[in-house]
Order: sequence, then structure tokens, then C-alpha cells
Amino acid sequence: MLKIVPVKTPPGETLIDITGAVREAVQSTGITSGLCAVIVPHTTAAVTINSSLDPTTPEDIVADLRRLVPTRVDFKHQYDTPADAAGHIKAALVGHSILLAIDKGDLALGGSQSVLFYECDGPRERRVQVKVIAG
Repeated sequence: MLKIVPVKTPPGETLIDITGAVREAVQSTGITSGLCAVIVPHTTAAVTINSSLDPTTPEDIVADLRRLVPTRVDFKHQYDTPADAAGHIKAALVGHSILLAIDKGDLALGGSQSVLFYECDGPRERRVQVKVIAG
């Protein structure tokens, strides 16, 4: 079963906790055991698992990704804006999908783990694909 989770993002770069929305998508299927693939079908957005217990952890992740891949005008690919070009690289580094186990009808995440959507070039109206596979 494929579910779509809409994500409206603010301007710039940010990490957004989408754990609740992914969890709801999984629970709505009624599947109690299997796999959940979370897929971002965008070139300037990504998904990862990390802690969102401390609200500054996502800020630190975004800050260091900005430091590693600053927005600049000397990218070879310049069809898009410099921020968009930097977003392509950041999204490639973070990744466009994650795979999670489903156990007892819920995501099998660690106690401090969250599913985080990384917007590299907002504001945008995004969508995240949640594919649930029984098994």
C-alpha cells in the first residue's frame, strides 16, 4: 500500500519531524508486521532518522550541512539557482529514502529516533511516499 504524506515547508533549509504522519500512514493500513519505505521523490529534499528530542539537534545538522555545502555561484550545474544547486548535493548526501521495520502495527524506532524530512530549498509543497509491505 502506498500512502502520500504532504509536507508544507518554510523558506530556506530545515528538518521537519514527520514521524507522526508516517506512523499514521502505517497504522491506517492495518499491517502489524512488515516494512515501511519512506521515499522522497524530490531532488532538493531528503529524509533521515535522527533525534528530535532536543530541538537544537536538527538545527545543528542543518548548520553543518550548510557549512559542508555552502550556497555559491560556481557550481557547474547552473540551470537552477545556487541554493537549488546546493540543495541537490545536500539531498544526495542525506539520501532520498529510509527503510523501517514495522512491529506490532507500529514503527520499530529507537526511543529517541524520529523520521526527519530535510528541506534543502523551501518554501515548497512537498510529498513523501510511504510504502508499507506486509511480511
